[in-house]
Amino acid sequence: MQELKGIGASAGIAIAKAYRLEEPDLTVEKKNISDSEAEVSRFEEAIARSKEELEKIKEHALKELGQDKADIFSAHLLVLSDPELLNPVKEKISSDSVNAEFALKETSSMFVTMFESMDNEYMKERAADIRDVTKRVTGHLLGVEIPNPSMISEEVIIVAEDLTPSDTAQLNREFVKGFTTDIGGRTSHSAIMARSLEIPAVVGTKAATGTIQNGVTVIVDGINGDVIIDPSAETVKEYEEKHNAYLAQKAEWAKLVNEPTVSKDGHHVELAANIGTPDDVKGVLETAEKQLVFTVQNSFTWEEISCLQKMNSLMLIKRFLSVWKENQLSCGHLISAETKSFLTCSFLKK
Repeated sequence: MQELKGIGASAGIAIAKAYRLEEPDLTVEKKNISDSEAEVSRFEEAIARSKEELEKIKEHALKELGQDKADIFSAHLLVLSDPELLNPVKEKISSDSVNAEFALKETSSMFVTMFESMDNEYMKERAADIRDVTKRVTGHLLGVEIPNPSMISEEVIIVAEDLTPSDTAQLNREFVKGFTTDIGGRTSHSAIMARSLEIPAVVGTKAATGTIQNGVTVIVDGINGDVIIDPSAETVKEYEEKHNAYLAQKAEWAKLVNEPTVSKDGHHVELAANIGTPDDVKGVLETAEKQLVFTVQNSFTWEEISCLQKMNSLMLIKRFLSVWKENQLSCGHLISAETKSFLTCSFLKK
């Protein structure tokens, strides 16, 4: 029995056989090409095929995870249309007479390094988005198939160096009971989506792929950030009891949904939840959280109608936030340069 320590990215306990999500061999070699125009066309075809795949993943994410998670792939699609990424690749192909995959690797590595050098932890995690997008394009250029986690058909714990947003969005909750990775943090998209899917996850173990073999029993403790490899029967029993205790605790929390949020000395505290779409209202109504806030662009009527249909005993508060600085709200949320205002809706218990 071995134990690894990581970051508890999504609460819960899972026990299942390990499934190693192996990275394909995307080794890129520099090659000289004679027809740069044909090579640029090959690159553009790989971009187009990647966009088609991302559109399908986006639709799946919208259905299974909601609009806010689907927006991750909208952003990925924007990356694949961004001239700041595409033009330097095409220019390198033409000016240096090199193959498309090498030009893409050189250019994307520059962006990855730039994000990873930032002080902000959230921005550092965005390097994974660049890797996710360029890995898909590189796979098409090399003729290598990217693994599809949605094809898993037995109960497993996924073990990987990292899970891209595309990987996580395709996880089937029926079979994927949890996952653990070598790298990553609580602000990574994979961790955020794991919490939405309610899949226990431990990230940043540094040694999961080097330690865990296919088929071995693994326990993922997303509460404490522990991963137990090949546990004894006694340890399995111990964690089964912890799992049942966690589910019992969640059931107890559910009983407090309609209780007033008042401290022992009589002080009322507003308990709130930030949500991405009106579809998330159902989840909050099933928890002890009484306030929801979500932000959307230019869709006042649709959001108001959708929310009112699901409010039940909640009171709707509407307010507008305006832009104080270009690309930034006063509360610090990044927005597009074209956006001038956001509608914010809040729900409070009546």
